Order: sequence, then C-alpha cells, then structure tokens
Amino acid sequence: MQNRSIDEVLLTSYSDDIPAFLKKIFAARSLQESDLSLNLSGLLKPKFSQLGVAIELLESAIKLDKRILIVGDFDADGATASAVAVKALRLMGAKEVDFLVPNRFKHGYGLSPEIVTEAKREKNPDLIITVDNGISSNEGTQLARSFDINVIITDHHLPSHELPMANAIINPNMKGCDFPSKNLAGVGVCFYLFSALKTHLEKTNYFSERNIPVPDLREVLDLVALGTVADVVKLDRNNRILIKEGIERIRQKRCSKGILAILELTKRPVETLQASDLGFSVAPRINAAGRLSDISQGIRCLLSEDINDARRYAATLEDFNKKRRQEQEKMQTEASAVVTKQSIGEKPFAISLFDKEWHEGIVGIVAGKIKEDYQCPCAIFAKSGELLKGSIRSIPEVHVKDLLDLMDRDNPGLIEKFGGHAMAAGLILKPENFEAFQQGFSEAVNRHLNGEKPSVELMTDGVLDAGEMTLANAKLLQSAGPWGQGFEEPVFYGDFELVEQRIVGEKHLKCTLKQVGDSRIFEGIAFFQDKLKDKKAQIAYRLNVNHFRGVDSLQLMIQSIE
Repeated sequence: MQNRSIDEVLLTSYSDDIPAFLKKIFAARSLQESDLSLNLSGLLKPKFSQLGVAIELLESAIKLDKRILIVGDFDADGATASAVAVKALRLMGAKEVDFLVPNRFKHGYGLSPEIVTEAKREKNPDLIITVDNGISSNEGTQLARSFDINVIITDHHLPSHELPMANAIINPNMKGCDFPSKNLAGVGVCFYLFSALKTHLEKTNYFSERNIPVPDLREVLDLVALGTVADVVKLDRNNRILIKEGIERIRQKRCSKGILAILELTKRPVETLQASDLGFSVAPRINAAGRLSDISQGIRCLLSEDINDARRYAATLEDFNKKRRQEQEKMQTEASAVVTKQSIGEKPFAISLFDKEWHEGIVGIVAGKIKEDYQCPCAIFAKSGELLKGSIRSIPEVHVKDLLDLMDRDNPGLIEKFGGHAMAAGLILKPENFEAFQQGFSEAVNRHLNGEKPSVELMTDGVLDAGEMTLANAKLLQSAGPWGQGFEEPVFYGDFELVEQRIVGEKHLKCTLKQVGDSRIFEGIAFFQDKLKDKKAQIAYRLNVNHFRGVDSLQLMIQSIE
C-alpha cells in the first residue's frame, strides 16, 4: 500500500468553505479549488476542428427533410450516443431519423463496408452520422461517399495516420483539434455536436420561424452520464460536470424511462444513485445485449417514452446479462487455468490467449479481469468466421494503441485491423498469425517497460482515526463525487480486529470489526472473500453509506485484507 502524497501548498490555499476532512483528499489529487465547482456553466466550449462543416450539413439535412442515419457502436457508450443523437435530432424537428448499429458477429466494428451496404439497401440515407466509431473506418466511409451519402464522423478513439474521407470529423483527439479535454467519451463528443447545432439554429431563428420549442439538451444528460461512466474514461472536470448533472436528473426521475426501468429491476434506489451504480448496474445490462445479440435492444430501451415498454426491454436485457455472466464465468475460469499453467515461477509481461470455443462478445470483459489479476496487458481472442477477433485491456504504463501502431509498422501483415485508445483496443488476426502475435506482443511490452515490471500498489489516503470513520464523512465523500477513473474514490487503511464474520450471498464476507486500540464497532463487507482464520488484519476500505429500509448507516467497503 502506498499513501498518496499531499500538495501542501494547495492544502493551505483552500478556503474555509471546504470541510477539513475533504481538504487532504483534494490536495492529494492536485485539485484546484476552482475545479471543485461542477456547475453546468463550467463546461468547456465546443472548439472542434470541422465543427462548422458538420453543422452546415446537419442544418441542411434537417431543413430539407433528408434521411439521417445514426451508426453507433455495440457497447453502452455507443448505445447512449446513438440515443442522444436520435433524441436531439427529433427535438430539433428532424423528421427522417433512424439508427443502425453493427452486429459484432455479422458486420464487425465501425462503419464497415458491410454496414454501409446494408444501410444503403434498407435505409437509403442521405447522411450518415457515426457515434463512438468511424475514425478508422476508411473503406466504409469511401463506400458511403461513392453512394453519394454524406458522412459525419463523431468519435473519441485515437486516429491512425490515414483519416477517413468523411465530410466532417468531430474528434477531440484529432491532430490540430483545439478542444482542451481529450477525455470525452463517444457520447460526450456526440452531445457537444448537437449542443453546438442547437446554438447555431437558435441564433438563425430556425426554431421560432418553424414554431418548434427550443430544445433543452439537458434532457439528454442522463444518457451522457451513463455512457461516460460506462466507458471508464478519465474523469477530468468536464466529464465530472457532465456526470454530476446527468445523475441529478436521474435522481429526480427526469430521465430516460429505460434507465429507470433498469434501476427498478436491479432494486437500486434512484434517489441515492451514485456514478458507481451506473457503472455496475445499468451499463452491464446495456452492454450484454451488444455482447450476445444486438445492442439495438438497449438503444430502444433508452429511447422508450413509455415506462411499460421500457420495462419489457429491461427484462430482455436482464436475460442477456444472466447469460453473459454464465459465459464470462466459464471463459474466465478456463483462461485463468491456462495462464496459471503457463506462468509457473514467473509473472508474464503480457498475456495473449485464444480458444476456438470462446465467445467473441465476451473477450473484452475477460481480458479486463485477467489484466487485473496479473497486472499486465492482456489480449483475449475468439473465433469470428475465418478470423480471430481479439480485445486487449492494458495497464497505465502501456499505451496499447501506440504499441499496436508500432507492432504494425515493424511487422506488416501481422495484424489485419486494429483500433482503440490507451487502455483498451480491439484487433483482428488471421489464425495462423496468433502465435507470432502472442510472442511479438509480449516482447513489445517487455521492451516498452525496459524489462522491468511496474510495481502495483494500492494507493490510499492514509489512516483514519476511529472518530473520522463516520456516516457524516461518508456522506461528504459521496457529495464530493462523481469518483472514477483519474479521480479515484478515497481508500483508507488501518489495523482491525474482526469481531464477527459470516458469509452472505454464498461468496461475500460480512463482518463487524473494530480498529486496534479503539472500542468502536463498524460494519464491513468484502466481496468474493472467504472467512479469515486470523482475528487481526490490515484492512483497506472505502467509507460507504448503506441505505436499508429508509435508514442510512456507515459501512466499510473492504478493498483488501492482509
């Protein structure tokens, strides 16, 4: 365990308005006091290259009742972005708006030639807008343009050297783009495009001339919050504003009926919703549809105007999620057994695994779990037609998209196709290239790390006195959120005596404990943890508010026990 270092200058600069308990936590995250305000007025202004061209195209398409088709991605970020685009366009008076999402088993990822051909045949669009994809879809974009279909790409993934020949590309990570935050999720990029369009249309009197109510795009912030949390992007101030505003709307039930239906089904109380509830309860159910079948079920759930329709979709998503869990458990067990056999005596620099029986929709989630267990980049592959489809999850020290760029340049033809960002990537290989990739990937990671494996230590905010372990402080931490990637929720540690232990839900440890040297008793829970033989342990924990039958109490969410 390693304590976060505190910026003492910053600590003394905070005003008395900030509770003393929070000051050290903020100073340990290098947060200026000005960054603490999460009002919507603090959102960055839309400064994207090619934004003007995109707005012109959209304005023309709406005014001339052109057929607009949203092409999304098959995860929760892509699903929420698709729903935001459809909803925003309809609010602005667009009459011919539809969406089409690639089926991962049939079309592959992004604006592929296959999805463009299907779109032309079944929807015959005049304009395609990609959301959360498209930056590497050179062939599909070219095909769409050859059909006289205009293309606007909105994406947040890192561009390759050659950009698609779209009419306009909106991506904060494009070279020369002045938008200050590079951490927007796909849904965030999409939200910015339609916010800018609304501002432009309002200035040109479009709404008043057509007697259309000026849209309030705060209405889609619940979807923006969900997609941003789901995609585990870095929570800079801009993303935290988007999430905070979206969560407020969900708590007030001024949000998508689909989100409410999923929360109802998972028995999560809406009034006390946290960002983590979106990440652990709502997003996996949306994702399950894209992993096992068709994400359009999730998009329809999010777009439902009727709560009963939303409940029906939510029930279908729940079925998918149960199947996903079973498949994931099986794959994880098999993958872990292979790694254990391979890495006896030495921990690997990188892991690449393939089994012809594995499900291609689950590879990403299993790669993430194996990466966490072994703390090294992990690539998991499954059979997809004649090819292998893989997903990589990486560690902070290895920028996996840059690494794949390097491998691709040094070994032309080894990788058929790839794309992604720092911590995650997708790729396609020919089966005969798997072993060469396996070896090359491990060597590339080893070289990048100079043969030294990064030490993995749990970062903590130190030891709390028993007097600081209070419900009031747990509530303070909740109100200081949203917490997440790049703005990690505080973890504390201390030496504890376990007074009582019992297993609940077959695999979780529920316990009462007290800090050594103090008599106060605390309730704690550790997920996927057996009973301890020792009565004393060093415990790392989070302060959590437990809501039960209308009563709030303090609960320690145990992160590790030694």
